[in-house]
Amino acid sequence: MSRARIATALATLGLVLGVSACGNDSGGGADKDGAAGAGSSATPKARAVQDAYRKTVAADSARMTVTSEAVTEGQKVTAHGNGVVDLKDGASTMTVTSQGNRIEQRVVDGVLYQKPSGSRRAELPGGKSWMRIDLKRLARSGSAGRTDASDPAEPIGYVKSVRPGDVTRIGEETVDGAATTHYRVTVPVSALAKGDTAQAQELSRQLGSTKLPVDLWLDDQGRMRQESVRMSLKPLAQRTPGKENTRVTSTTVLKFSDFGTDVEVTPPAAADTADVTDKLVKSGGSTAQSG
Repeated sequence: MSRARIATALATLGLVLGVSACGNDSGGGADKDGAAGAGSSATPKARAVQDAYRKTVAADSARMTVTSEAVTEGQKVTAHGNGVVDLKDGASTMTVTSQGNRIEQRVVDGVLYQKPSGSRRAELPGGKSWMRIDLKRLARSGSAGRTDASDPAEPIGYVKSVRPGDVTRIGEETVDGAATTHYRVTVPVSALAKGDTAQAQELSRQLGSTKLPVDLWLDDQGRMRQESVRMSLKPLAQRTPGKENTRVTSTTVLKFSDFGTDVEVTPPAAADTADVTDKLVKSGGSTAQSG
């Protein structure tokens, strides 16, 4: 796969994983938003899905794993991460490996810190070892949908926008030893853009749809144990003038376990970080190398 294709696929993985915190900023009104669309007309399956965000956040914290795969022109780019997350305030720490590179990642107060390895570390100035990325400012700039910088826990908030008619109950299944109920839901693309109309329109153009299919597995307490998001997008940039480029198909699976586990996340020392937010805004969001 060419470096340009790798950059496109990596940015797509970032888009799937999300770009803002799952806690107070995106879900501070969990009790209100988590029941969006609920009411006397809501079916039991719709209520289960609508309540999933609130019940998952109420667990306080969890271990999480994220596995993502992006495919274009028959070639794959994969990423796998594992760590812990504070479900209430969105703080998380995770180690992500992709294409032979290992990245240590922390999210604190809406700021993403990444400690890259290999050649990526050489991009940092003055012997710094951590990148600092203000996810809120990145989102406001309109670059969020094109970045491979992401908060891995963001997708749990997607279900807040699900409506009763968009829920299908698939059946009972076991996920990592836990009994769960599998649901398939249709999420409006606007849920990914978090109220940013321009970004929602851009995502809809890339997807060719205003809705996104998402699979959920809820345990017997109504908490999210697994979520799978699949997308097929047009390239983030037209690499070959006059020729329609191959779409990028991506699948991301997010899993939660060990609810209530201890989580302590602190930002790296300021002296060891380099803020690259402005660079990302100017470059349209991508930290992936291209060429």
